[in-house]
Amino acid sequence: MNGQSSQQQPKDGRHDDDAALTEFLASLMDYTPTIPDELVEHYLSKSGFQCPDVRLTRLVAVATQKFIADVATDALQQCKARQSAVIKDKRDKQQKDKRLILTMEDLSKALREYGVNVKHQEYFADSPSAGLDAASREE
Repeated sequence: MNGQSSQQQPKDGRHDDDAALTEFLASLMDYTPTIPDELVEHYLSKSGFQCPDVRLTRLVAVATQKFIADVATDALQQCKARQSAVIKDKRDKQQKDKRLILTMEDLSKALREYGVNVKHQEYFADSPSAGLDAASREE
């Protein structure tokens, strides 16, 4: 008896997984991803992948959205860590400017954790005051 019940459990578990996958794929038909289907299809076809199933396209869009959100969250953590280190170094300066300024360095560190290496040119504007007019720099 024990041998028979142990053989049936993997089949039941697999059936549950198949049912959950089928339900998830069906839910993708009603979901409108942040990344448009046309954009995903463009990059999939550019890489040589063709699939007429819109559910698969949306699955790639959801995975891409998750990846971007994870990278953005990690870059935000890098930014907060960098700016808190600067504040500790400059204890005499008041902490009235609480804006977080995301730099390419923050983004590069976050992407590096995912195996993506980003290199930028030396002339790339990467200072917190880059792009601000003189009046807003003095604030």
